[in-house]
Amino acid sequence: MRDGSIRPVRPIRSLRGVLLLAAGLAAAALAAPAVGTALAGPDAPDPSHAQDPLRPYTQQKLHWKRCDPKGPDTLRCATLKVPLDYADPGGRTIGLAISRLKADSAEERRGVLLLNPGGPGAPGLLLPIDPLLRIPAEVRRRYDLVGFDPRGAGRSTPVNCGLTAEEQAGPPYKAETFTKDVERVRAVAEKCRAAAGATLPHLTTRNSARDMDVIRAVLGERKISYLGISYGTYLGAVYTQLFPQRADRIVLDSATDPTRIYRGMFQDMAKAAEHAFTRWTEWTAGRHATYGLGDTPAEVRETFRNLIARADRTPVVFEGQPLTGDDIRADNRTFFHLREAAERIAALKKAAEDGAPAPSGPPEPAEDPDQSDQAGESDESDDSDDNYASVAWSVMCADTRTWSHDPERYRREAVRDTARYPLYGDFAAAITPCAFWQRGSEPQTTIDNGVGALITQNEWDSQTPLFAGQAMHRALRGSRMVTVAGGEGHGVLYATDGETCADRAATDYLTTGRLPAADLTCRAAAGPKPGPE
Repeated sequence: MRDGSIRPVRPIRSLRGVLLLAAGLAAAALAAPAVGTALAGPDAPDPSHAQDPLRPYTQQKLHWKRCDPKGPDTLRCATLKVPLDYADPGGRTIGLAISRLKADSAEERRGVLLLNPGGPGAPGLLLPIDPLLRIPAEVRRRYDLVGFDPRGAGRSTPVNCGLTAEEQAGPPYKAETFTKDVERVRAVAEKCRAAAGATLPHLTTRNSARDMDVIRAVLGERKISYLGISYGTYLGAVYTQLFPQRADRIVLDSATDPTRIYRGMFQDMAKAAEHAFTRWTEWTAGRHATYGLGDTPAEVRETFRNLIARADRTPVVFEGQPLTGDDIRADNRTFFHLREAAERIAALKKAAEDGAPAPSGPPEPAEDPDQSDQAGESDESDDSDDNYASVAWSVMCADTRTWSHDPERYRREAVRDTARYPLYGDFAAAITPCAFWQRGSEPQTTIDNGVGALITQNEWDSQTPLFAGQAMHRALRGSRMVTVAGGEGHGVLYATDGETCADRAATDYLTTGRLPAADLTCRAAAGPKPGPE
């Protein structure tokens, strides 16, 4: 859950890692959609003055059941119906699995807090009881915590394209394999079109935001509050754009750049990874006695390059798995955690020098902790191993019309970015299935509104770099931003047992409605309670 963002590398276990937390005006009933309009927004017609075609959805009754016979009775699940196409609300419907953990205090209850872990495509049904999301008691007293599997994901009419492990992989650009890579991503797009062609154009963030507003209406709320992580920040921002008068207290943790959806987002990861690598070489050079990787940044850099070259010639057996140089580089998060990176590279260097034999037989697949079974009432089949990959590409390809359909453009950009960002540029700029995807139902959403929101961001975030969060801050003109100086990793809030400066800012906002008077900078936690600078 903490790693709720998409990385365009390796099988979709690595996709789970981007592309994986926003204050309101007057309330109104759910706006009636109309073809050729935004379908919702500040100027949408008032359904009290016209027949509301969404009334069958907003007035439906839910049948709550225990989410899991072995789970806590306090978390209840239900399935509601939403239109596949909001421009045709009388047409095909899909199921949306939601959960609710009621507020601890009926007297202090304010409303509902919707939760989204990122993705796109990550299931969020069990987020209200996820032990990795330590929502404080003050917030739990005031809000029903509501999780949901976004359309197409988990138990919400899941989409499965039947992708093989190779088709889910995201290898880097190489001139000698480019033709094969083009055919691989073309096959992914064709498989998804064959499996769910009529559904794909409607698996968009805009429609997920509309689904959230149906959830709001069905639960009887005038407004909703929201906590979204990684891609979930973009979903939250789109909700504020479409439904500004229904957004209450919006918290966005580790924000995306809404102007760079999605190819630009991948390429920004390469830029950020290069910065992190430079920082790491400087830090590690000062600790040569500990790690033995070089006593100058140039020597550390050369040690790493030699390791990659050696692993490309002969895979390095590490923790029982043979790793090529591409395997070692594939995770762009590596160098954002200074000590962890130094320990890992030192161990890989030793393994290469020891020359352990490769294990016989195929490697065992790594278990993805984010792919745990999701419980909930649904008349749809369970998701299979490729559900996350299928939904992730479906949303990313349909959300925007900026994807090129010219393979040669991908080749040119990959050659350029490989030279510009040698650590990760060939991964980030590689061709994707979106080059052959069918068009989404609507253009990309432009984020530009004054709704209040709180954005929290680590300085050294691997998936949504600091400059991406700053771009979201500019787009949401009513927002405040909390930057954790020296903060490493993806995900800021409620991740430790101790309360941090950023946690306090988020909790204060959720419980009082007051945003900080100005943007804040917090120091990364050396202990349990860092303070503002």
